[in-house]
Amino acid sequence: MLPDRDAAEEAAQALGERFGLDEEPQLVRDALAGEDDAEDAQWLLVLRDERQRLDPRALDEFVGEWDGWREEP
Repeated sequence: MLPDRDAAEEAAQALGERFGLDEEPQLVRDALAGEDDAEDAQWLLVLRDERQRLDPRALDEFVGEWDGWREEP
């Protein structure tokens, strides 16, 4: 989760470069419940790691650099 679209777009690019991803993460806008204002939204970078190649701690550290956090389904 990231606080705005610009940060999410930059983070998606940096994520691919740092972790050598095969495909770019998907950007998804997550509006906060009951809010219509575009500024009241967070952005998700959806990343699938079905082969579990990525270290969760390294991902936590990465998203922390972007004032974000990691969530698992």
